[in-house]
Amino acid sequence: MSAQKRIYPVFIPHLGCPHSCVFCNQRAITGTAADEALDQLNSLIECPPQEGAYELAFYGGSFTAIPLAQQLRFLEAAQRARDAGSISSIRLSTRPDAIHSEVLERLRQYGVGTIELGAQSMQDKVLRASGRGHSAEDVRIASRMIREAGFQLVLQMMTGLPEDDDEGAVSTARELIALHPDAVRIYPTVIVRGTELEKRWKAGRYREHTVEDAVRVCARLLPLFEEAEIPVIRLGLNPTDELSGGAALAGAYHPALGELVRSRILRNQAEKLLREMGCKGKSVTICVPPRQLSQMIGQKKCNVEWLKDQYELRKLRIIADGRGTKPEVEIDSEAVNHK
Repeated sequence: MSAQKRIYPVFIPHLGCPHSCVFCNQRAITGTAADEALDQLNSLIECPPQEGAYELAFYGGSFTAIPLAQQLRFLEAAQRARDAGSISSIRLSTRPDAIHSEVLERLRQYGVGTIELGAQSMQDKVLRASGRGHSAEDVRIASRMIREAGFQLVLQMMTGLPEDDDEGAVSTARELIALHPDAVRIYPTVIVRGTELEKRWKAGRYREHTVEDAVRVCARLLPLFEEAEIPVIRLGLNPTDELSGGAALAGAYHPALGELVRSRILRNQAEKLLREMGCKGKSVTICVPPRQLSQMIGQKKCNVEWLKDQYELRKLRIIADGRGTKPEVEIDSEAVNHK
């Protein structure tokens, strides 16, 4: 799946979803209504982009769970935009239990090419505790149907949900990989105002999934997907004015979460090398590819300070070096490469 497609997002209202997930306040996340979404589509038809067609993406609610008449209004408007040359393809998001053969046939007729499926977890206890209303098996069945029908499949997972932990998230990631999606999104849990999760958190019945928690676990998940050659096309909720303005009460809400995770992955790699090479108390130079230099240093030099403290290093330098693709460590001028 190309990461270079220009996306034209249309956030649809949260209509028709049969369940109330504990983490969900869709209005706070998307901030739109049906008429606004249709106006957005009509403006795209009337004023096609000069630089070429976009991929239209219906985000927000579970598209195939909203009333059929409303679905058709959106799909027909999208079809007109496609006929006008404003868009080249269509993608949408939905739930595993809102997929069946008739739905897929209708989406194909209207030119939908990619279906994003909110799996969230592959542990039934987590799905029950989160009020999802579907099972892990529903995810497996829907994923197979989507792929067999010829659509691109994007799977979405969350970390930090009730009853979940790091090992559960790793297990979910491995199960999603086994479903062979074309891409994934990872959304660490954010406590949004007006949700059941806010009530549980304030009552002490849910422990916040902090930014640090999310960075720690996602630094384990991202390499799994990369090793399987499955792109992670989003890591963390997309910042919005409403979320940044106070709707995100707590949890893993950070505008640069993906950068923090990639920085932690490099720190983990460097730590493994320092441990294996017995670097405690020594002077060390870590060489990284130039594009990874700022990530290896970390925000406010956090990786530098952590590694120095953890290994009681007399001196630590981090330099850009184009020889390898991963960190390399030098002790007393003798280079030892990470294999």
